Amino acid sequence: MKKQLARLTPLLAICALFGIWEIVCVAFKIDSFILPRPSAIFRSLIENRGPIAEHSWQTLWTTIAGFAIAIGVGILLGCVVGVSASIYRTLYPLLVGFNSIPKAAFVPILVVWFGTGTKPAIITAFLLSFFPIVANVATGLATLEPELEDVLRALGASRTEILMKVGLPRSMPLFFASLKIAVTMAFVGTVVAEISASDKGIGYLMMSASSSMKTDLMFAGMIMISVMAMAMYEFFAWMEKRVTGWAYRGEHAHT
Repeated sequence: MKKQLARLTPLLAICALFGIWEIVCVAFKIDSFILPRPSAIFRSLIENRGPIAEHSWQTLWTTIAGFAIAIGVGILLGCVVGVSASIYRTLYPLLVGFNSIPKAAFVPILVVWFGTGTKPAIITAFLLSFFPIVANVATGLATLEPELEDVLRALGASRTEILMKVGLPRSMPLFFASLKIAVTMAFVGTVVAEISASDKGIGYLMMSASSSMKTDLMFAGMIMISVMAMAMYEFFAWMEKRVTGWAYRGEHAHT
């Protein structure tokens, strides 16, 4: 009973939020152009379900493409940075500095290099999502206890064997935690690029709705982004529990 209630709590919270939102809009007679009611937003979702579905699919597969590249690069670069203390000290500050640059600033450059369309969106999704993966994989490897490494070496394990059999499995909880964060950031990167340099996708749809003063359609687009991001988050949370359940104790490991 408690588990079922815990699973329903987020849904109840969302329903309560929309209910309060609707009441506030009605009570204070807020103009729909300023803040549309949830009922108007959902009506817009239904009326524009065809274009919204088409643009949502474009945003989803673009995000997944950029995110898949981020996973590959993140694991590889995380291993390179994490296996050596000197490399960690040298490269990690550079990665932090690169990550601090607003990724929207890259979009005009990407347009010059690749033109408008899907490619800048994929690359922006990658740029925004790879750092958490690199950071967590590198941290998981860099914090491997020296005593444990000494024991493994005394038993005849090579550096590669230590990495594959101990380092990477030990980094799995951090890796999956980073995936949940990174996938939501990938959606942000995709939409930012679609707003600036694309003729399809939810970002483009929201930009078109803005030029037509269709505030309800803009909010409908934001809701679709949130739904897709939450679905991907839950997918990786499910994978995390299945793959790294050994890292957790008690009820959390079985929920």
